[in-house]
Amino acid sequence: MTDIVATDRPPEGAAEKVADFRPSLIVGEHSLCPGCGEPVALRILLETLQELEIVQRSIGVVGHGCYGSFVRIMDVDVLQCLHGRAPACATGIKRVRPDAAVFTLQGDGDMVNEGLAEVIHAAARGENITCILLNNGVFGDTGGQQTATTVLGQRTKTSLEGRDPAHHGYPIRIADIVSGLEGVGYVARGTVGTPRDVARAKRMIREALESQLAGEGFSLVEILTMCPTGWFVGAPQGPDYMEQSMAREYAPGELRARSAPRGA
Repeated sequence: MTDIVATDRPPEGAAEKVADFRPSLIVGEHSLCPGCGEPVALRILLETLQELEIVQRSIGVVGHGCYGSFVRIMDVDVLQCLHGRAPACATGIKRVRPDAAVFTLQGDGDMVNEGLAEVIHAAARGENITCILLNNGVFGDTGGQQTATTVLGQRTKTSLEGRDPAHHGYPIRIADIVSGLEGVGYVARGTVGTPRDVARAKRMIREALESQLAGEGFSLVEILTMCPTGWFVGAPQGPDYMEQSMAREYAPGELRARSAPRGA
């Protein structure tokens, strides 16, 4: 039986590290803010690549945002492209290397503001790639401005009054739009606010990658992630604020389930 460690006084000795649960594909420490949900999304993506045993044939295309720094700590073949152009780059890679497992990693500003046409046309063409959207409704890397996905009433660091539809317009639900296109094999939306949510989001990533490997067409997984700095809330309040704001507008779940490959 493990001895009970008293917490009413300082420990008698230094803590000892007994295990390392970090995936082996993460080769360094991230530099993102405390409470950010993007490193959690990265972890479950890399774990899934390992579990599917497709690391050696995986190629990632990363957009521009806070998550762009992940290219330094991912032990996976990856390139970084111009703002919003990840689906187009991924299309070229997949057509040249049809045997590869090609994925994009993009934020909402990158995909839905700057690359809206790219992702919609890639989906409509049925490109056999997987796009991962990290959606926090904030341009976090450039100061906390609103994006096309910021929900009504959601505040950001530069708009504490929240999104006003009369002034800012309404949010774009890209996953809902893409799910209705003919060339799409799988679309889902998850979150990383709780351990249960993380496990569910990981299953969605696996379904999307398996859909690509089966040749079922375009796949997209939108993951709601916390951005306490951009939302101007404390790190511990991030998951609750996400649940109260973004999750109400973007309900988690499968928007387009997998079906038989085209032509089957």
